[in-house]
Amino acid sequence: MIDRPMSRRRALAALGTLGVGALSLRAMPALAKPVLGDDGLYQLDWYLQSFLELKEDLDGATAKGKRFAILWGLKGCPFCKKMHEVHMSDPVIEGYIRDNFEIVHLNHIGAREVTDFDGSRLGEKAFAQAYGIRFTPTVQLFPESSEGLGARKPQDREVARMPGLLEPPEFLAMFKYVREKGYQSMPFTDWLKKPV
Repeated sequence: MIDRPMSRRRALAALGTLGVGALSLRAMPALAKPVLGDDGLYQLDWYLQSFLELKEDLDGATAKGKRFAILWGLKGCPFCKKMHEVHMSDPVIEGYIRDNFEIVHLNHIGAREVTDFDGSRLGEKAFAQAYGIRFTPTVQLFPESSEGLGARKPQDREVARMPGLLEPPEFLAMFKYVREKGYQSMPFTDWLKKPV
């Protein structure tokens, strides 16, 4: 290779390339870091800060073109920690969920009052019991519309549920299953077998 001085044209081209690279780095959103709250639950800065009025939360998510989900956690839950430190630290998984879902994070044994789709008000712990939430993390995924949900039994209000922690590919697939309305045509286990 011949060592020759850099021309102005080559210098500008090199700077242009560096500039584009720097711009593309700035354009990528920074991956949110999970923060352990005072209640022992991991939080991401993009989780929905809610008044816990579920009808309003679901309707608000739909208005933004997103789906609505409730994530259940528990202080000291090792799988909740893994979900946030592994699954939600993957930029593909975190980006997909952040871009397509509004997530409300509830405490399995918490006391904050939640207004359900039927207007009833329950503490988080009682709300979890009414919906049969037994494991953490559990993700409840809801339809696009709140219309008629109040008349249904609690678990019949969900379109899908992820009880416990799936491996990262299946975890992401569950959110895609709901976003793409796979639940309208097949069970999740069949959805997983679909060719990618």
